[in-house]
Amino acid sequence: MRSAMTHFTVEEFEKLPRHEGVCLELTQGELIQRTPGRLRHNRVRDKIAFSLRQFVEANRLGEIVIETDFQLSPDTVRIPDAAFVTAEYIQQVDPDRPLTVPPALVIEVVSPTDRAADLLKKVEQYLQAGAFTVWVIYPNVREAHIFQKNQQPRVLREAESLTEENLLPGFTIPLATVLG
Repeated sequence: MRSAMTHFTVEEFEKLPRHEGVCLELTQGELIQRTPGRLRHNRVRDKIAFSLRQFVEANRLGEIVIETDFQLSPDTVRIPDAAFVTAEYIQQVDPDRPLTVPPALVIEVVSPTDRAADLLKKVEQYLQAGAFTVWVIYPNVREAHIFQKNQQPRVLREAESLTEENLLPGFTIPLATVLG
């Protein structure tokens, strides 16, 4: 749900009251209100995050965060469903503030109410902020779209696996496992 076209700075955004069950994002100064994911959405997010967390921690590669604020630019704060932050960058963050380092890998799980244009805008913002890869998971159509800067998006079908050899060499999880 969108609010009136009042533009906020990141500082003003951080001072807004937070209410349980409501997620606020800021995109190019515009306030966006998101509702929490439903059970299917959260199951998919949690399966991916759990597998990634085990791999990342075992290999001391960084940290997996769930629904954490990332300041992507001076007027944009996004909350990906899950993200991988490298060991180098995680050392630079203040854990009580939005992360100002780029996530290396972003995972967005599509809900039935998500609009395609909004999703593509998010993907572009993540990539422009320095994300290497964005996984957009579509539970209802049982596929994943993989985005990387200056490359054509790839579509993975249910029989394929999510991998990220450049960031997480050796990590793989079948998309069918993620989708349950």
